[in-house]
Amino acid sequence: MNYNKKSVEDIDVAGKRVLCRCDFNVPTKDGKITSDKRIVAALPTIQYLVKHGARVILCSHMGKPKGEVKPELSLQVVADRLSELLGQPVKMAKDVVGESAQALAASLKDGEVMLLENTRFEKGETKNDPELSKKLASMADIFVNDAFGTAHRAHASTAGVADYLPAVCGYLVQKEVSIMGKALADPERPFVAILGGAKVSDKLNVINNLLEKVDTLIIGGGMAYTFVAAKGYGIGKSLFDAEKVDYCKDMMKKAEEKGVKLLLPIDTVVASDFPNPIDAPVEVETVDVTAIPADKEGLDIGEKTRALFADAVKNAKTVVWNGPMGVFENPTLAKGTIAVAQALADSDAVTIVGGGDSAAACEQLGFADKITHISTGGGASLEFLEGLELPGIACLQDK
Repeated sequence: MNYNKKSVEDIDVAGKRVLCRCDFNVPTKDGKITSDKRIVAALPTIQYLVKHGARVILCSHMGKPKGEVKPELSLQVVADRLSELLGQPVKMAKDVVGESAQALAASLKDGEVMLLENTRFEKGETKNDPELSKKLASMADIFVNDAFGTAHRAHASTAGVADYLPAVCGYLVQKEVSIMGKALADPERPFVAILGGAKVSDKLNVINNLLEKVDTLIIGGGMAYTFVAAKGYGIGKSLFDAEKVDYCKDMMKKAEEKGVKLLLPIDTVVASDFPNPIDAPVEVETVDVTAIPADKEGLDIGEKTRALFADAVKNAKTVVWNGPMGVFENPTLAKGTIAVAQALADSDAVTIVGGGDSAAACEQLGFADKITHISTGGGASLEFLEGLELPGIACLQDK
């Protein structure tokens, strides 16, 4: 995939109607937004368009209405918050491509902003329906994609409209693609990747792809226990993917053949049972991974492993991290994830955290400002690491 895409700065937007796909899929409770982080992240692109005299038509999905109009998933709350942040009114359409949207789009003046209703209120959105794509495109002259979080989906508003309009990226997508693209295509070495999370099956293709690129691959989290089992050790009641044992053996062999250092936990924090609720107090002990008791479950990496992983990060020039090292939602079982976040924060390397739980961990633990780049897309960043082509980026014009 070509990572060198045209951006809003490479196209004349003055007086043009610009359809801008954002990621306004914000969390809400009782009709109020609980975190406006995604709205704030979209501001630089919107402000650029406004400043340069574009007529801005914003669109986004929210939640999973599955093609039905659900008032509780209306983007009106986003329009209200966006008006405050931009310091100018954001006009709200009552539909996606209906009379209200068409009339508002036609009446926009230079520098004005409107927001279409939740794109997933339309059945054709997730099916990438050409008719819906055409209708969306008919309201605009240019398409800007600034929603990296949905770039791995070929939907009407993320990729389909690019069949009918010149398409470029906004600042958010540009940053994601340039930083992550460079890390994967032309990293400064040593290049270290750290993978965690629960299941090996979620990261099969990521492991395979990264073994072609990295100097060191670190594996922690629940997925590590299947690797430990593949080495012939007992793992007690720890997470285990019986169908993936041979795969783990193949990957360890591949690492050896490629001269990639594959680091697995050497000790682990175990408990009799998984905490319920997840943040409940839990009694733990630390044991070597070769000696996990049959009645215990591994729930975090141990102290020796934390030091081993941190040491590998110390000498790196590029570090990519995706997935926590343990049950980080529990204070007792968060030490491994904290240690990795701390190692990245202390590093002089280009540090990239790929969305989802690891991004949440960095933000909760207060390390976000010490990381080079925290991805805004969980699924999208994972598919990026797999080396897959992302439809919402592939459809944009190359520089």
